[in-house]
Amino acid sequence: MAVKLIQYPRCTTCKKAEKWLKDNEIEYEAIHIVEQTPSKEELKEIWEKSELPLKKFFNTSGMKYKELGLKDKLSSMSEEEQLELLASDGMLIKRPIVTDGEKVTLGFKETDFTESWK
Repeated sequence: MAVKLIQYPRCTTCKKAEKWLKDNEIEYEAIHIVEQTPSKEELKEIWEKSELPLKKFFNTSGMKYKELGLKDKLSSMSEEEQLELLASDGMLIKRPIVTDGEKVTLGFKETDFTESWK
């Protein structure tokens, strides 16, 4: 499976990730996180492969996250409810997500990308 870059095109972090993939000649499919928000099932699969806590998948600096007061609500929500919430609005999801179906990176750190995608 080709690498998928699940991103928001105007996000500066996503642009850095995309530039890194291009500079390192890694073929990828760009997926617009708002126009093609991953389904609950896709998010669950990505989350499980990532081995990260589910709360890491929330865009905690986003306006939508703050508007919904999720900082105080997440801890009392089930994983199922959190996944449904993430799937309901791409702007709630931390980005970019890069995955090849086995490995997952969340956000952009050059060292993580070098380790995972080179």
